[in-house]
Amino acid sequence: MGRLPILVTASIFIIAFDIYCYKAIISVFKNWGHKTKKVFGILYWGYSLLLILGVFCGIYLNLFLTLRAIILVAFFLTVACKLAMLPFLLIDDLRRLFIWLFKKNRGIKPAQKTEKNVPADIETISRSEFLVKAGLVAAAVPLTSLSWGIISGAYDYQIRKVNLILPNLPKAFDGITMAQISDIHSGSFYNKTAVKGGVEMLLAEKPDFVFFTGDLVNNLTNEVRDYQDIFSKVKAPLGVYSSLGNHDYGDYFFGRESSPAKVKNLKDMVDVHKIMGYDLLMNENRRLKVDGEEIGILGIENWGMGRFPKYGKMELAVKNTDDLPVKLLLSHDPSHWRGEVLEKYPQIDAMFSGHTHGMQFGVRLKEYQWSPVQYIYKEWAGLYQEQKQQLYVNVGYGFLGYPGRVGILPEITIFTLKRA
Repeated sequence: MGRLPILVTASIFIIAFDIYCYKAIISVFKNWGHKTKKVFGILYWGYSLLLILGVFCGIYLNLFLTLRAIILVAFFLTVACKLAMLPFLLIDDLRRLFIWLFKKNRGIKPAQKTEKNVPADIETISRSEFLVKAGLVAAAVPLTSLSWGIISGAYDYQIRKVNLILPNLPKAFDGITMAQISDIHSGSFYNKTAVKGGVEMLLAEKPDFVFFTGDLVNNLTNEVRDYQDIFSKVKAPLGVYSSLGNHDYGDYFFGRESSPAKVKNLKDMVDVHKIMGYDLLMNENRRLKVDGEEIGILGIENWGMGRFPKYGKMELAVKNTDDLPVKLLLSHDPSHWRGEVLEKYPQIDAMFSGHTHGMQFGVRLKEYQWSPVQYIYKEWAGLYQEQKQQLYVNVGYGFLGYPGRVGILPEITIFTLKRA
């Protein structure tokens, strides 16, 4: 199914949902005059329809990235607030249905009073002001928290320092530092100064080499054009190594089938990595040498479970690496670790991934972390180990969909390689 049918279907559901919410709000404010209701209706429906139109234009027209971001922010917050209202409205309608069935069964007319002389307006099937107003209050909760996540969380880069123990690490590499960033999603950015600040934070750590583990863009390579100069500044003495993520192939814009435009988009992506000075590893490996000793850096194309593409070919990535004492793998999707690496490639010492974003929502403390994404991915943030193999999942530099972060902040990881 293409994007247009999905958008049309979603729009129909959103409009139906809007009608439901609109009637609920109008029913509460019964004292509004005709003119007030008319003005409210124009503002309510004008805003809703403009948002839907804006989403269509943002996807199909070449709007400024900032304008597109503003439209998506407004759309996301509006839908989140209305969803917060929904349980209260449903409870009220179920309550009204129960009262109606009860009265019908007892033969009680709507205008009648009960034996206990309860006012008729409580017994008639009318929307409860308490529940609807509670729904309106509940809608303010996501509005407040998600707005704060946009204002404060989207670019609040965090340096996380990790000691990576690799027993077979050559002496020359003991104490060497490596940085990892992931999931830049440059098509979502709307604050170039803040993005630059994050890169400066990374460079201030002076890592010896750097990994970028995929998703440079959301859909198309040209999204990075306004930020290419910033990410070109990421340099390290021993190099910057990168891999592709599921968003880098253009699948979500062109579809899975190959086409000349899609082939060109991928070629442009490869060229951008070269221009920025990133050594893009597409099912291949490099030998990193320090003082005559070597370790292996392997990188594969995206390999994901379920609906995510499996372009990666590990058999090519590990080729001619048997003599290397340590092998570090760049693979965008952490499900690859459990899906293939642990079972078939015990020679991989550590794998580095991104992809999950920590769902950009949750709690991440020193000794505890939680996010809804953990019910989808067993490994979703931080360092994991099974027997002698390790996995690190970076929660991402950028954001996708929701243009902010609540609790799960953007990450720059600095590893210190240690023998023991």
